[in-house]
Amino acid sequence: MISQLRSVRFLGQDAPVDVALEHGRIVGVTPAGTTAEAPAGIDADGRYLTSGLWDEHVHFGQWAQQSSRFDLGATESAAEALELLATGLRADEAARAAADVSSAPEFVAVRARAGAWTTGITRAALDALAGERPLVVISADLHGIWLNSAALAARGLPVEGDGHIVEDECFALLREIDSLAPTELDELVARAGRAAAARGVVGIVDLEMRWCIDDWLRREAAGFDLLRVEAGIYPNQLERAIDAGYRSGDALGSAGRLTVGPLKMITDGSLGTGTAWCCDPYPSGDHGRSLVAADELLAMMRRATAAGLGLTLHAIGDRAVAQVLDAYEALGRGGRMEHAQLLRTADIARFAELGITASVQPEHLVDDREATELQWPGRAERTFPLASLHATGAHLVFGSDAPVAALDPWRWIQAAVTRARPGETPWTPAERLPATVALAASMRGALRPAVGDPADLVLLDTDPLRSDPDLLSETHVAATLLGGTLTHRAPELAQR
Repeated sequence: MISQLRSVRFLGQDAPVDVALEHGRIVGVTPAGTTAEAPAGIDADGRYLTSGLWDEHVHFGQWAQQSSRFDLGATESAAEALELLATGLRADEAARAAADVSSAPEFVAVRARAGAWTTGITRAALDALAGERPLVVISADLHGIWLNSAALAARGLPVEGDGHIVEDECFALLREIDSLAPTELDELVARAGRAAAARGVVGIVDLEMRWCIDDWLRREAAGFDLLRVEAGIYPNQLERAIDAGYRSGDALGSAGRLTVGPLKMITDGSLGTGTAWCCDPYPSGDHGRSLVAADELLAMMRRATAAGLGLTLHAIGDRAVAQVLDAYEALGRGGRMEHAQLLRTADIARFAELGITASVQPEHLVDDREATELQWPGRAERTFPLASLHATGAHLVFGSDAPVAALDPWRWIQAAVTRARPGETPWTPAERLPATVALAASMRGALRPAVGDPADLVLLDTDPLRSDPDLLSETHVAATLLGGTLTHRAPELAQR
């Protein structure tokens, strides 16, 4: 437990101070060098102190497994993805031959950004690559999955069509594919937790589709202490949660780091899979799809609310966003909306009016730029209208949606501030946010923590409020503290 941070500076300020910590909170802030050194402290040498960062939307188990899978995220066409897959399959076969392993397990590739491609992946193309070996390609948005004939047969599915499975059927398949032994999964989760702490993350809202409450209780009992976790619940788990007496915000375990999260409902699809429910058609003439009827949505919202569960509703297309706003208005209470990617102009002000938090993943706006131009032509001005939402007084919170994007707050902060990849022209520059707003949406504490605030803190080499916006993603985290306990410390940082 750290009891003192010596010679730190708050964001936007030059005068160094010493910060005293006790019982997980800040108990003193004094000019640097005016108080005696505590026995357990860090010499910050003028580094910058701010509140720790939160990822408000992550699928943590899936993100943890991402590192062991073949990544197609950099490919820009179906042809390029297939060529890279062929290379990966050959390398995997060579590795198995060298290890004298004859079995050929299912080959899983991830992050195919097919929504930005002019042609798609087909079952026939996957069959030509892998033959009798099961091959699975997961879309970057997690709403679609392609299987070759061998993979379809192995999973007892009809070997027909293009092998493309979307939405609920896709989610069910993903749960099967992601089903690792608990010890193996928890080892990957611990590694992902360390990586998150190294980027300044102190807490997550875990919206994993499996029943993750028991997962996190098991992990904490085994010693996981790197993050605060709010464990989300899905509609198929609602009665189980109610029977167990779980209410959002209730503590889980004994350490105070785990709590019950909200009920998450998915009301439409996604842009990348062409299933986000929109007012205007896609080039195909389709409007996407609604995944839950309005009366069913409101009934479940009322059921969850009566049981003490908070709500967070996935809505990407503007028609889905309008339906969710209407449902909250009928419910008579606020909550959260996940993504809020495409909005009707008339709906922007309704977030603040109804008390709806917009839980947005800003890195999607640079990742989806090409897909938006292809699938939603003429709608760029209404896509990720972050500055417009902020201007109306809407509450913004940010996250990654990992594994859809990397669990790295500095990447999404840069995306919100610049609305461009390095070297690109900003996309709808009027919707750029100031760094102060993007940072505040990425943390639950204050930009400049004060006495009485939790000691969930991050120590930075540079001040992000004064940094070049194009370099925000390179922000270096020297230390991360959770309740005053170090969860990450850079080797060069002195600790006494």
